[in-house]
Amino acid sequence: MSEPRDRSPVSPDRRQRRRGWRAFLTPGWVITAVLSLAFAYVAFTVLAPWQLGKNSDTQKFNHRLEAALEHDPVPASSVMPRDRTPAGEDREWTRVSLQGVFLPDDEVLLRNRPVDTSPAFQVLTPFRTDDGLTVLVNRGWVKPLGGGTGVPDLTAAPATPITVTGYIRKSEALPDTPPITDQGRVQVYGMNTVQIGDLTGLPLASDYVQLDEESVEGRAGEGLTPVPLPTLDSGPYLSYGIQWIAFGIMVPAGLGYFVWAEIRERRRHRDELAAAQVPAAGAGPVGGAEAESSAESGEVRDAGHPPVTADRAGTAGADGTAGADGTADADGTADTDRAAASREQKLAQRYGQTRNRAFRDRNARDEERF
Repeated sequence: MSEPRDRSPVSPDRRQRRRGWRAFLTPGWVITAVLSLAFAYVAFTVLAPWQLGKNSDTQKFNHRLEAALEHDPVPASSVMPRDRTPAGEDREWTRVSLQGVFLPDDEVLLRNRPVDTSPAFQVLTPFRTDDGLTVLVNRGWVKPLGGGTGVPDLTAAPATPITVTGYIRKSEALPDTPPITDQGRVQVYGMNTVQIGDLTGLPLASDYVQLDEESVEGRAGEGLTPVPLPTLDSGPYLSYGIQWIAFGIMVPAGLGYFVWAEIRERRRHRDELAAAQVPAAGAGPVGGAEAESSAESGEVRDAGHPPVTADRAGTAGADGTAGADGTADADGTADTDRAAASREQKLAQRYGQTRNRAFRDRNARDEERF
């Protein structure tokens, strides 16, 4: 039969062997370190570049829009390819002029596209330039009737030659909802020039033109409201990117601070234990002096009394042995009491003369921790 396993608690000397960096090889510290480093890696490689990239895109867009507002319009045929390919992102928001005629019979409406948080129908009318280019033109928007579904009476686009100005816009992605015909009007859910070209049977250019305020207020946009331009605002993306960088630095720095605080606390605990053991180490000479003094006084007493018999000597020897053992136990207990009293005195000097339950709990945690 196997002997029962020793379940005695680990000695303090054995617990104190785990010092230096080995003291941090615990599940709690290891998991904290891994999570901190993983967060810093994601913050530097994913989150911060994501926000800074959005800020860069917004800055580029603002520069294009500012350039469009500062320069005079150029002919649309010089910017929009005739092979129905996109003009490119760099040319979006270029201000162009169109000279030709509208094709009001092929007009469609863009539904469910709010403008400034207001429900709206946007009016999309094809335009054929004098040089043969057919371009989809967003003439403006109008409020719907009947709670957002009724189409109001619209003034038809002029069928006579006209010159309008506006901004080149990229075609949108193909919407998931197919076009519908409601109240005698063809209505679409996205400004996709390919889809609208298939509906009208016209070879529309890849991009479309959004009329500027000047043209909408003229004959081209009678009864309509111009679609507002985007605001020149960089947004919060730059500050968000800087915040993610700061978080990526602060988290590992915070981990380093807690490691330093843990090391400092362990050193303080060892110093207190060493200071508490100093009185116990000095108790030996004091006890030896007392023993020598007792021995000398015993010799004086023996000199004044007659010699004892064997029985009395045996009894005295037994009593002397018991007395020696009792003195040794008393000395050991006194040493322990003095060490405990020294620790109590140091804690009292640090935390005051009174110690509540919080300090007792702290000492209990120290015992488990160290």
